Amino acid sequence: MSESFQLDVWKGDWGLPSVDIYCLNALAYAKFSGVPLKINPTSNPFRTPNGVLPVLRCGNEIIDSVKDIKAFLRQRNYTADCKLTPKQCAEVVAYDTMVKEKIYPALQYIWWVDVGNYNEFIRPWYAKALPFPLNFYYPGRYERQAKAMMESLYPTEDEISVIENGVYSEAQKCMTLLSTRLGESDFFFGSHPTSLDAIIYSYLAPLLKIPLPNSALQNHLKACTNLVKFVTRISQRYFDNVGQEYEKKKAEENAKKLHRDSETEFPNRRRNQVLAGIFATLAMVGYAFSIGIVEVKLEDNQMLEGPTDYMLDARNEDE
Repeated sequence: MSESFQLDVWKGDWGLPSVDIYCLNALAYAKFSGVPLKINPTSNPFRTPNGVLPVLRCGNEIIDSVKDIKAFLRQRNYTADCKLTPKQCAEVVAYDTMVKEKIYPALQYIWWVDVGNYNEFIRPWYAKALPFPLNFYYPGRYERQAKAMMESLYPTEDEISVIENGVYSEAQKCMTLLSTRLGESDFFFGSHPTSLDAIIYSYLAPLLKIPLPNSALQNHLKACTNLVKFVTRISQRYFDNVGQEYEKKKAEENAKKLHRDSETEFPNRRRNQVLAGIFATLAMVGYAFSIGIVEVKLEDNQMLEGPTDYMLDARNEDE
């Protein structure tokens, strides 16, 4: 009887199977390795053994770090790196370290330090996704961790714009290097994805897909067209059902919104049309009076009543 694997991950959105970097890494590696996996999306990491995601469950085994999850799967003969040479395995480690040092701080800044992104998008999303009272706890916790990271990277710098430029610059250089390394290949070591592809996908996919108000770094990624194709290729080959469900849901929401807008607009439109008709009629009538097109004729006795009275009064005065 084959082993049963279950992976608890942060829930997805925007066509992503998960919004979390570490969860995306574990998901992609498992998919590349052919693991018969049941995925359990959740928005409550508090229920996990150590309050973090992802968590792999297999029988009585519970593993809750990406490194240990990959090692556990390799022990069960599930690996995406079976064809890599020792030199290529060393390259995986080197690139993993590089993106963690160069791109990860920029993502933390974008999500949790950038005031516009945090207030307008990130915090509202987590507030909606997490149950009360965790929707107050976790965003604040992640924000503090991100700010602590910025302080450790720039201990003597108080100007936030300098920090932003610094993390963006390092991330952009790293993405340019990754783009050059990938070239025209489908994946970083040829035609089959490996753990390196899982790592890089987990960093680039959220940056590409999440519609943040401040999209400066996203624009740089979009300029690296082969990296965009790389992310799209993995999403379509291994998580296509997620993307289709998201597009279907988005289309349904747009249709409902258009229906609501039309219902709201209809009585107002009718009211405006009626009022416009009344005002136009009054304006035309007033114009017609002013130029003499329309006259109001009085009865003869009404026309003579005033002057006759005046003449009688005049004769009485003469007498």
